[in-house]
Amino acid sequence: MTRIPLSQRRRDLVYFLFFAIHLPATFLIDLQALYPKEWIPGILSNLPKFYVEMSNDPLIGSAMGYFGQFPMEAYTWFRSFLLVEAFFQVPVFLIGLRGLWSGSTSIYVLLLIYAASTTTTTLPCLAVILSTPVSPTPLTTSSVASEAAKTLGLSLSAEQRLLLLSSYIPFFLVPLVMTIDMAFRVHDLVSAGRQAQKDAKEE
Repeated sequence: MTRIPLSQRRRDLVYFLFFAIHLPATFLIDLQALYPKEWIPGILSNLPKFYVEMSNDPLIGSAMGYFGQFPMEAYTWFRSFLLVEAFFQVPVFLIGLRGLWSGSTSIYVLLLIYAASTTTTTLPCLAVILSTPVSPTPLTTSSVASEAAKTLGLSLSAEQRLLLLSSYIPFFLVPLVMTIDMAFRVHDLVSAGRQAQKDAKEE
């Protein structure tokens, strides 16, 4: 079968770019909450700090411990999502990049599992952002010792909520579209296999 260039497979190109962007962001920001501190060079350890100071992300900020011990413990569920990202999603990114580049159909089931899982885990993250109160003077990393931080009184400015939604929504929509797309592709492959078996029996 002749390989169709990636540039002519628009949805696959979107998925390829999504993985290519997601991979460095995962290592440089998300997974720093899991790394031993001594593994992280100073310049890289400042990346999540800068991101949280700018966005006041209640998820990353709490997972990193920037808002104190109590919010970090309260967001243990999010740290479990980071473990899924590290040990499941990262390998999928690498396999997916290779498979999408070559146009392999063998990755469709894997991408379906990944996309359905990621859509499911990103939805509660969006719910947290939407449920975090909007305040003209949001709690930031400079106030980690305050009583508000200890009682999960985190808040966002309207601009920060917009920034966070613009960051998280694509990471929900692309996997959602991928889930539907890959479900149809797997269905088509199964149907084609059944038809081939039927034709072989009739011969």
